[in-house]
Amino acid sequence: MKGWGAMDQLKEKSRKAFDAQAADYDRTEKGAHARRLYPHVLAALDGVREGELLDVGCGTGALARLVLEQGPKRRVTGVDLAPGMVAHARASLAAFGDRARIAEADSERLPFHEESFDAAYCNDSFHHYPDPGKAVFEIWRVMRPGGLLVVGDCTLPAPVRAVMNASLRFSSEGDVHIYSKGEYERILGRRFSSVAWRRVEGSACLVEARK
Repeated sequence: MKGWGAMDQLKEKSRKAFDAQAADYDRTEKGAHARRLYPHVLAALDGVREGELLDVGCGTGALARLVLEQGPKRRVTGVDLAPGMVAHARASLAAFGDRARIAEADSERLPFHEESFDAAYCNDSFHHYPDPGKAVFEIWRVMRPGGLLVVGDCTLPAPVRAVMNASLRFSSEGDVHIYSKGEYERILGRRFSSVAWRRVEGSACLVEARK
């Protein structure tokens, strides 16, 4: 990684870690927090019964499968930085045919045209983005006016969050930052309107925003 910037190094850590976890992610503790968020993300997306949805940080495709099953008129495009996750998601979602597309891509450089999607969601991936403002801009760019963004992630009490954030520089998985309610409102509010944050259970939070 000689010559790389800090952001590139964080992405490479994430890529390697999630490549290694891909085969067992849906059955182990590594994916437990993400799984706890599934029903909350699905409930938030319930009003988007059809159209094009973008799954940013799609992982194994487990949540995308539920999204597709929940809305037979939906089409989901998933992107992930880790080739192992991408391969797993493609295999897992093959039965959905052209309703599911999976691409290896960076959340900060989405390979899609402007206004391509009716909704987007990020589940347990936002805290891995080295430049969250750039990722939010990219998601905003590819969403259609009025589109819904749903972010599911972790939340912690302020003192615990401060300690955790100080320790994340030692993370081997490319974790970057655990965000507070105010930070989510500030980062998403630069592009989106109606930013609504809520704790949904334990260390899990959900954020909804409209373009």
